Amino acid sequence: MEDRAINFPTEQTTTILTTAPEETALEIWGGMPLSGEVKISGAKNSALAIMAGALLCPTDCRLRNIPALVDIARMSQILTAIGAKLTTKGDIIDIDTREIGNREAPYDLVSKLRASFFAIGPLLTRLGAAKVPLPGGCAIGARPVDLHVRGLAALGAEVQIENGVVNARAKGRNGRLKGAKIYLDYPSVGATETIMMAATLAEGETRIENAACEPEVVDLANFCRSLGAKIKGAGSKTIFISGVDRLHSTDYGIIPDRIEAGTFLVAAAITRSPLTLAPVIPEHLTSAIAKLKAIGTKIIAPEPNILQVIPGQLRASDIETLPFPGFPTDLQAQFMALLAVSEGNSLISETVFENRLQHVAELNRMGADIKVKGNHAFIKGVPMLAGAPVMATDLRASAALVIAGLAARDKTVVSGLHHLDRGYENIEAKLRSIGAKIERVRV
Repeated sequence: MEDRAINFPTEQTTTILTTAPEETALEIWGGMPLSGEVKISGAKNSALAIMAGALLCPTDCRLRNIPALVDIARMSQILTAIGAKLTTKGDIIDIDTREIGNREAPYDLVSKLRASFFAIGPLLTRLGAAKVPLPGGCAIGARPVDLHVRGLAALGAEVQIENGVVNARAKGRNGRLKGAKIYLDYPSVGATETIMMAATLAEGETRIENAACEPEVVDLANFCRSLGAKIKGAGSKTIFISGVDRLHSTDYGIIPDRIEAGTFLVAAAITRSPLTLAPVIPEHLTSAIAKLKAIGTKIIAPEPNILQVIPGQLRASDIETLPFPGFPTDLQAQFMALLAVSEGNSLISETVFENRLQHVAELNRMGADIKVKGNHAFIKGVPMLAGAPVMATDLRASAALVIAGLAARDKTVVSGLHHLDRGYENIEAKLRSIGAKIERVRV
């Protein structure tokens, strides 16, 4: 994949959120037909890793297509706390890391953002030492950092965890890490990215086997290459990194968010509405598009970076979440809302996170017929959902409830928007622009 900066014909100025609206809710009046075009924002998961990756650069970086999200604001605050200088204009962030030091990021910030742990690899390989508190994030299951820690240790770091803080120091000569062959017990996206960034400035060659293949890993590798890193194989199970002595400035555009795109594809399908999405990279959505077609919705790509939805009759289908290129766990909740109103019996098996079916109870409050056994959700399609007050339990569950509300009878009130605002930029404004009747209100 080549480096790319995505341009969209409509100018839009955004302001990155600094606090989550804890005391607001979304009121959604369902049954409204949707139509028009949706602009897909930059990929949250790419942006967070690449912002941390900017710490590798000894000068400054310009990042484009950065979404305005609470998580982005938190990462900005974390980078500032360790000495980086950030300037934001619209969807562009300039990051100057000349004066970073081995300072510990504040726990109150790190505890709210799991992606904050990405800073450990760049800090360790550039400064020879790093001190990062253990991270937080959505409560969707155990996401231990042991794969990250074992990978850094294999590169020659001495790593200790004391009082909730990870202390790492390079043992090599001149404080440099040393390349190594590393096998990941599980193709963890976070561990792959941490090790890859740490290896960019290590002595010698690093080989990561059983690496994650997600598009966000490829995007980070492309960013690191734009800095002057030598990385091959990103997007495959084996990644090779040849360490270099120094990296340089770059101007880099983040890929569009495949999960936001998938969410709007489901919104179109569940409301039986024709929608156009851009910019997108269809190859990043292959499994989701295939599943939508199996459920009865037609998806076409009239141009390389555009997808159009042609609605159809919804029917049951089975889904199993898997690492990329399998079906993404981050779209499981949204597809569950869709299958809840699809004719027939469906089965969803969640194999990535053990605690990611909490939205079932909320969908059932809206009239869905879903039963859970272990990591399996058995769904019996109903003709229509009914509006109800519901509470988001995590980021993707919040999107699923919004989608369900768009198709439900009467009014749905979705609370817990601090989850939603972590991963969806201006979602209610985007939905209103295509005909949804939705409003954010104080509660």
